[in-house]
Amino acid sequence: MFCYQCQETTGGTSCRIEGRCGKTEDVARLQDLLIYTLKGIAIHAVQARGLCVVRKDIDEFIMESLFSTITNANFDHNSFVARIQEGLRLREDLKRDIIGAGGIIAADLKDAATWTAPADQFEAKAALVGVLATEDEDVRSLRELLTYGVKGIAAYAEHAYVLEHKDEGIFAFIEKALVATLDDALTADDLVALVLEAGRFGVDVMALLDRANTTSYGNPELTTVNIGVRGNPGILVSGHDLKDLEELLVQTQGTGVDVYTHGEMLPAHYYPAFKKYNNFVGNYGNAWHRQHKEFDSFNGVVLLTTNCLVPPKESYRDRLYTTSVVGFDGVKHVADRAEGQAKDFSALIEQAKACPPPTEIETGEIIGGFAHHQLIALADKVVDAVKSGAIRRFFVMAGCDGRAKKRNYYSDFARALPQDTVILTAGCAKYRYNKMDLGDIGGIPRVLDAGQCNDSYSLVVIALKLQEVFGLADINELPISYNIAWYEQKAVIVLLALLYLGVKDIHLGPTLPGFLSPNVVKVLVDNFGIVGIGHADDDVKMFMASSASSQK
Repeated sequence: MFCYQCQETTGGTSCRIEGRCGKTEDVARLQDLLIYTLKGIAIHAVQARGLCVVRKDIDEFIMESLFSTITNANFDHNSFVARIQEGLRLREDLKRDIIGAGGIIAADLKDAATWTAPADQFEAKAALVGVLATEDEDVRSLRELLTYGVKGIAAYAEHAYVLEHKDEGIFAFIEKALVATLDDALTADDLVALVLEAGRFGVDVMALLDRANTTSYGNPELTTVNIGVRGNPGILVSGHDLKDLEELLVQTQGTGVDVYTHGEMLPAHYYPAFKKYNNFVGNYGNAWHRQHKEFDSFNGVVLLTTNCLVPPKESYRDRLYTTSVVGFDGVKHVADRAEGQAKDFSALIEQAKACPPPTEIETGEIIGGFAHHQLIALADKVVDAVKSGAIRRFFVMAGCDGRAKKRNYYSDFARALPQDTVILTAGCAKYRYNKMDLGDIGGIPRVLDAGQCNDSYSLVVIALKLQEVFGLADINELPISYNIAWYEQKAVIVLLALLYLGVKDIHLGPTLPGFLSPNVVKVLVDNFGIVGIGHADDDVKMFMASSASSQK
């Protein structure tokens, strides 16, 4: 195997024996082959679109399959075999539709669009089509950067899709990008342009998901979230999917089972629609990588709705359920919802009733809900604080958390920031500092949590609004610095979205991506000022010195 799509690759370069995420070599290879199969389907899908043949099942399959290969989403060997088989079937079916619409299937298509094999030969085929099949290091780097960006787009598109929001332009771009990764005629400059185009669609898909979430559940609002427990048995919901949470809350009414959020589900508490459920108790625990300990102490049933699954311990494996694209060999899986119906969570609820209540691991409350609608409602107060000097600078500290010890940097950085600064955050990176007592500035909390990683879009909207209010020509003139943590492919598309919007001088850590070749890093440094992190105290001094200089 060869995988370097996440931040925690072995030695910061690549995983070659087993993934640091827990992914085995056979699963890694099958994921490579699934991506290769999707590229072949995309070749035909692009031609089909030109003939006005657009198939919902093809769009869904590409989107969900890309999502299934994101880090910590699916470790189930058999599910990938089944997906590849389904992909080959859909590809041939689409070819027939093309011919039926008057199209001609070219005789010189790429192998990805024509290969076929029985399941027992999949791993042998996969060994030939992985990341290293592209020999040129810089081309390989840009192709993978584009692929990982597309995976992030697909993940956010899927979240919106289950809430009945979609954009055909997003599906068309995904197909175009996948085809481009097979095109040897494209230069490095061509691929850089496509990577930035992916950033544009990253903005579009996050805006789409924002509309889907707020249309369905209302605009997030300032909310105090309990982090203690009650005495009832519980179900702990992790991942990102708000539709799954909604259906679970409906089905647990009157059962005596409480529902808690974990990790990236914390921001669900900020939406007005969920506040009517009296068994929606609070948030239990921290970021995804601490689930081994926290799923144990929770005692009840755990539901994984999207990526962020760590290979489970035996001590709670029988209490763990997956759904959607998430999977692990031998773990119980909740089937997708039938058309017009909710998912059936009855098995979880019945098992939860027999479980002891959660063991309390902390008490207190945390505050969040500062998505763009809420913060813009406070715009006058924020602007006055900036103009008066009460707020000297904002720090966007969005992104992912992870296991690496170097991530203690983000806690140290938050702690070292001057009292006249405010942190804007989204994603599970916030768990490094959202429980610190950092105080407030004139009633404005010094940590403003916009929500999940996709709610980085809110931070963009807020920045653009401040740019308008202050009458600035360039978003980089704002008193905002970017110190972003990354882990997986949704963070990649957030980064590309920021680059597309022209944001410069982003600090990215805890390490730069292993999939960026030295020459690609140079392009990012020269054109966008991207740099890695250093020591927290030194970086704070550097940022504040730069701030003082820019204000002269």
